[in-house]
Amino acid sequence: MTQTLPGPALNADGFRRALAVHAAGVVVITAQSGGVPVGLTATSFSSVSLDPPLVSFYVDQASTTWPSLREADHFAVNVLTSDQADLAARFARKGTDRFAEPTRWRSGPLGAPLLEDVSAHLICLPYERVGMGDHILVVGLVTQADLHGPRRPLLYHQGRFGRFVEHS
Repeated sequence: MTQTLPGPALNADGFRRALAVHAAGVVVITAQSGGVPVGLTATSFSSVSLDPPLVSFYVDQASTTWPSLREADHFAVNVLTSDQADLAARFARKGTDRFAEPTRWRSGPLGAPLLEDVSAHLICLPYERVGMGDHILVVGLVTQADLHGPRRPLLYHQGRFGRFVEHS
């Protein structure tokens, strides 16, 4: 159901500033498309459902990585740790070979690249894609989850990557 706002919608800069106060976890989505590894950083990752096990992320429709990622038959979610800010920045940058040194990775059970030293790998099959404004909501069915020990998460807040500090 669409409702009419009492005034114009918030402009993009105001919206971006408002959302910057929300801390978000950081993941890198990876896949293999046409034999070539592809990947991008996402801070919009979320669980969707326990039964079936679904997760989601959003990707900008203008993303140069999206066309290749869209063609992949599966993808991996690499949950980054607090010391992987450089890796997150590398996968967010355009015009760079994201899988070249110093990126450390290996092929997963179905071929998607798995980044080394992350907190977890989730292997997903595409489940649903829906256009939402200038982004695409991508939902994946989780077929495998591998946890790699308790580690502190990498967070994105106020336009910067940072670390989680527990309250005493």
